[in-house]
Amino acid sequence: MNLKKLIRDVPDFPKAGIIFKDITPLLINPKGFKSAINQMAKMNWKLSPIHKIVAMESRGFIFGAALALKLGAGFVPVRKKGKLPYKTIREEYQLEYGTDILEMHEDAIVKDENVLIVDDVLATGGTAKAVCSLIEKLGGHVAGLCFLIELSFLNPQEKLKGYEISSLIKY
Repeated sequence: MNLKKLIRDVPDFPKAGIIFKDITPLLINPKGFKSAINQMAKMNWKLSPIHKIVAMESRGFIFGAALALKLGAGFVPVRKKGKLPYKTIREEYQLEYGTDILEMHEDAIVKDENVLIVDDVLATGGTAKAVCSLIEKLGGHVAGLCFLIELSFLNPQEKLKGYEISSLIKY
């Protein structure tokens, strides 16, 4: 199935000059969504088995939770500062204009677990790099990073050198 046909371009969102890649048409198409999850599940990672899937809020949760079920792995949500109820570890990362903080429960990853990071879009790589750091702080091994869409023109691979990255759709 050609998943790229299920991605809608929305010009000037969230601000002028940006073409937003809307995944909603893919999500509302049962065959398209199922195909995306099945294709992600078939990717081969050097480290296996995958013990945990870590996904970032909010659209990453959609793909991460479904993939965790498919692979028989645990699911770990990564959220913005102050959104998780238990003790957390945090990672500050650089945005285009300023910084932000991501958090994960401190007991979410067990030492030496193989962890796959899943998200809907890989843009600059800053968020994904911060999540790699969180996993490694807890002693986990980043088995790879898996995305529905990669915006290659933003050169995210540069920030993520040394990590295995797979994307179903590239722009």
